[in-house]
This record gives sequence, structure tokens and C-alpha cells, in this order.
Amino acid sequence: MLNFKLNFKKHVYPMLIHINPQNPQPRLIAQAVSVLRKGGVIAYPTDTIYGIGCDIMNKKAIEKIYRIKGRDKNKPFSFICSDLKNISDYAKVSNYAYKTMKRLLPGPYTFILEGSRMVPKIMLTKRKTAGIRVPDHEICLQLVQGLENPIISTSASMPDGEIFLDPSLLHDHYGANIDLVINGGPVSDEPSSVVSLINDEPEVIREGQGDISIFK
Repeated sequence: MLNFKLNFKKHVYPMLIHINPQNPQPRLIAQAVSVLRKGGVIAYPTDTIYGIGCDIMNKKAIEKIYRIKGRDKNKPFSFICSDLKNISDYAKVSNYAYKTMKRLLPGPYTFILEGSRMVPKIMLTKRKTAGIRVPDHEICLQLVQGLENPIISTSASMPDGEIFLDPSLLHDHYGANIDLVINGGPVSDEPSSVVSLINDEPEVIREGQGDISIFK
């Protein structure tokens, strides 16, 4: 009688944790922050869509997200700050930009600003600009506050651009490519509006969520 063994390759899935979007549990936020500190990549909810992110100070983690997204490195990702004061650490903020952002943030906007020396080169465009968000979402804000660094903000989407609305499907799709998925409940299917404030000349780059009438 022949003796043989079947070898099945075990599929590795990321951790999936449920965090209350209104009152995030500190223990679970700390768990996600620990993953980020170790160079991990996470998926998380925002006030627009689910995003994929990592610590912006971890170059290897950023490069991993480029691979996951199949994105050209000449197109930097935007990143999330916790508040206006935090933005001023990573960007040059004029009086006009400050007043504009104070009026609209936290909210579903990505603002293009001139980056400061604090921003890693891989996160800057050739013009030394960066896209910065302050989402109106407690999970995002508490992750940044806990990490004490901004986190990458790029959409959790299929190669064809289809956006994941269900975190469990996101969890199954990315598999071992990411380390942690945060289920923070339902989100929108529309991304943030992108507005450049370079030279105090507002320009709408992408119309998404958020009122952009003041820029027209």
C-alpha cells in the first residue's frame, strides 16, 4: 500500500478587529498602533472610504503599499494628520490655507500643500508638494495620535478601481499582503475632494465628497 501525504498551502489572512467608530476602544487602537510601529500595513475606515496605510516614516512599509496598489512611485500617496497643528509640522501653511482648512477640517478633503522637511522624500511630488487629510473619523484620528506620526492614506480598491465597502471582502481580497483590517462599520463609496492650495490659488483637482463651491 502506498503511503503519501497531501500538502495543502495554508492561506494566511490578516487580523480582523472590530472597532467602534464613535467611541474607539483604547485597547484595540493600541493594538493597531503596535502593528503600525512594527512596520505593518493596515486597512481602516475613514469619513469617505476604507483606506490602506502605514507609518509615513517607514520606507519599507510605504514601498510595500506601492507594490500592493501597483502604483508608480512618481505618484506619492496622501497622508493623514490628526489636526491643523499636526499639519503645520508637515507642510508650509499660509494664513489663507490655515483659515480655509480651519473652516473645512476635520472633513472629507485632501489638501495639496508644500511639504516641510519632516515629510520623507518618497511622499513628495517633484514639486515638493504633499496631499494631506484630517478625516472626520475618530478611528483615523486616534491612530495618528497614538502612533505620533501621520499614516498613509490610499483607497482600498480593486485594480479596476472598484472600492471595497465591506471590510470582510477587503480582508479576504488582500490576504497576507496586509497585516490588519479594522472593521469600523459602513463607509461611503465616494472619495475625498482634492484641492490644491499652492501659492494661495485654490484649484479643485478632484471633486468628491465635501462642498467645494467656495473654490469655484
